[in-house]
Amino acid sequence: MRIIRDYQYTTSKDRGASVAIGNFDGVHVGHQAVIELARQADPDAPLGVLTFEPHPREYFAPDAPPFRLMSAEARASRLDKLGVKHLYQLNFNTALASLTPREFAQNVICDGLGLKHIVVGADFCFGKGRKGTVEDLKAFGQELGFGVTIAELLETGGVQVSSTAIRNALSEGRPRDAALQLGHWHRIEGEVIGGEQRGRELGYPTANMSIDGLHPPKFGVYAVLVDVMDGPHQGSYRGAASVGVRPMFDGQHPNIETFLFDFTGDLYGATLSVALVDYLRPELKFDGLDALITQMDADCAQARDILAAL
Repeated sequence: MRIIRDYQYTTSKDRGASVAIGNFDGVHVGHQAVIELARQADPDAPLGVLTFEPHPREYFAPDAPPFRLMSAEARASRLDKLGVKHLYQLNFNTALASLTPREFAQNVICDGLGLKHIVVGADFCFGKGRKGTVEDLKAFGQELGFGVTIAELLETGGVQVSSTAIRNALSEGRPRDAALQLGHWHRIEGEVIGGEQRGRELGYPTANMSIDGLHPPKFGVYAVLVDVMDGPHQGSYRGAASVGVRPMFDGQHPNIETFLFDFTGDLYGATLSVALVDYLRPELKFDGLDALITQMDADCAQARDILAAL
């Protein structure tokens, strides 16, 4: 998959794609449907996705609480798996935010990227002040020579599929409900970083990862599936993970600590993808280390049973 970050610097190979446009945070089943429509709109054209980095919401409200379901790298990885050939991950800056709807259609879609067909959701807005509507987009397409398809919004179980609904499910400790809307397990991806090695001292060595910039799921312990993406231990594992601030040790900064079952080795510097399967319990502060270890034994036994049933 080729990633293009500036619509003003493209080559002939970057043009002529059939593209789905949106933020695609989580790449949920609604997003996947939009991408599939782009694939079907012109099967002979390269399949593309047009999105923005940073997320416009981060640009306009940089001090707002973290809300993203996945990092840009995790999103690109998921889109690659869906067969996307061109990822137009445009730098969202003052110049791009200032384009009127007509300027966006002319300068970005037509002149800059030379898109052949575009697909957007029914609630899509674009241009300065989000003043451009899907009806405007269809009119620009007829004028400028690109096709436009409007995708209807999806529902699952009577609930509209959306990144907001997924965030709510994760905040309430319902990762399986989130997975129904995502079409895949919700995953936290990142590099394993150094920790305080307390887990190793307790007989439960963990791989520690930051969750900075991501929407935090409900703090507590989860049954998880783990993919080690690179390095000598690359492969798939099962485990248990704790998300939160470690109240037993007066922690302050949230992270995720994952214990891989039946694993021996050093994962520092490796990239992990940790899928949240089931919420087991909230974070707790125990009377002592023995009580903590007893609970960790029970957590891992429960997680093994849950994962064995998948």
